[in-house]
Amino acid sequence: MLSRLALLIVLSLGVTAGTSGAQVVTAQQDPRGIPTIAPLIDAVDDAVVNIAVVSERPAQMTPLFRDPFFQPFLPPLDRLPPQRQMSAGSGVIVDADEGYVLTNNHVVENADEIRVTLRDNRSFEAELIGRDPATDIAVLRIEADDLTEVPLGDSEDLLVGDFVVAIGNPFGLGQTVTSGIVSALGRSGINPEGYEDFIQTDASINPGNSGGALITLDGKLIGINTAIIAPNGGGNVGIGFAVPINMAVAVMDQLVEFGEVQRGRLGVMIQDLTPELADALDVDAHRGAIVSSVEPETPADDAGLAAGDVIVAVDGEAIGGSADLRQRIGLHRPGDVVEIGYIRDGERRTVEVVLGEARGQGAAARKPGAADDVLEGVRFAPLDRSHPAWGEVEGVVVTEVAPGSRAARAGLVADDVIVAVNRQPVHTIREIDRALEEAGRAVALTVWRDGRQVLVLLRS
Repeated sequence: MLSRLALLIVLSLGVTAGTSGAQVVTAQQDPRGIPTIAPLIDAVDDAVVNIAVVSERPAQMTPLFRDPFFQPFLPPLDRLPPQRQMSAGSGVIVDADEGYVLTNNHVVENADEIRVTLRDNRSFEAELIGRDPATDIAVLRIEADDLTEVPLGDSEDLLVGDFVVAIGNPFGLGQTVTSGIVSALGRSGINPEGYEDFIQTDASINPGNSGGALITLDGKLIGINTAIIAPNGGGNVGIGFAVPINMAVAVMDQLVEFGEVQRGRLGVMIQDLTPELADALDVDAHRGAIVSSVEPETPADDAGLAAGDVIVAVDGEAIGGSADLRQRIGLHRPGDVVEIGYIRDGERRTVEVVLGEARGQGAAARKPGAADDVLEGVRFAPLDRSHPAWGEVEGVVVTEVAPGSRAARAGLVADDVIVAVNRQPVHTIREIDRALEEAGRAVALTVWRDGRQVLVLLRS
């Protein structure tokens, strides 16, 4: 049985080497006479790290606060110290020179402190470069020498049935390796608000594996493990999901450059093309996205797209449906020019569209800074057309202010637009961070609110 399995793995690796020309580590019998892929694991496992996260949350209401007898003796809830909690996950070093680590957004989204521990037990405080809730990807940076990175693969070349290995930190046990195959590709529907194109695998992925590596048997990183379908106990049932590395790298490039993801927008309402709808519309296509409506004064409107058009391709590549179209457009930046292939009145046509900026971009939390961060608990998003301040000012929209936070007590509220920090104009979250680094103990925020400018003063 072992020899047959080893033969299957060797054959699989041989096919991979023949198609890509890459040097691979083949499974073979070691001096013990046992088939193994230990050399493959040894080549990549130093690049998979453990991530420990410390976060704070407001003090929780207890029955004592509801008891009239004790209320006079208790301080206000918003004056109690926050509760600290710890969690753990995994990450993958993808750039050894710069110290960049890919992980999941949900691993670090509420972090006040992030610590990365390498396989050799070296531990470093990590900087959060940026995170993207819509794809569940985050990028960290550590300053360390002698790092190992995992070579990047091409997730577009994956096939159902390819052998894969998952490496991570399940249940906080430490680095663990599991194996399986690619069970399915292009999975979606797990997070309807996100951008999804998951790789499904039966390699065991458990809590704590989030942010870990999914590796092909030629030693290439092709996915970031992110989610599982599990019973109430939270264990593995052979259905795990990973973000394809091509999507993760596209998001990482923007997070490194801008500190946030700037997504393109077409400006259409769409639904899947089904065989029944194809017959009703007399469309000679099996897959695509039907345009239900076009929003006025959007890129789609400017390009002449209309309700009833069936979009079948983006940049010459066929799309599978509405989710696929949304993902393809969402991974482009505002201002990018894309070629849309569509069918109208039975005729196939193409049109070039200059993408706009997506509405309601996923709110991004600022990276954890010093303990006296005056904007702790504040979340931001880019200013877009949906906000009343669009065209009036330039700045960053406040999407959420944590109750009881320093910013809330100073009077900052959701929907405020921060246009300057200490009189220094700001246009992005990264610029707010830079301005705060240069500020002293007092910070003056110039804020656009309901058509007028107000000043919000905070002290660290």
